[in-house]
Amino acid sequence: MTHSSLKSSAKPTVFRVNALWDAEAEVYVATSDDIPGLVAEAGTFEELMADLRAVVPELLELNKVPHTWPVRLNLTTTEDIDSAA
Repeated sequence: MTHSSLKSSAKPTVFRVNALWDAEAEVYVATSDDIPGLVAEAGTFEELMADLRAVVPELLELNKVPHTWPVRLNLTTTEDIDSAA
């Protein structure tokens, strides 16, 4: 049974995810204290979101993290801006 078949009208479970732009590696890196094992990297924000949509449900089930569907990700992004650009 997939997570999409378990959708309900319940209030979504919210998980905090941090995304940091790594300028040296030229990738976004996402981690979360709420989702054990979450480490995702992608070259664009859109790719990162696609990766999160794929891996988060698997990690929640694998780690038996209590949640209800739909799951909501509260994403915080961080990027250093160099004034000498």
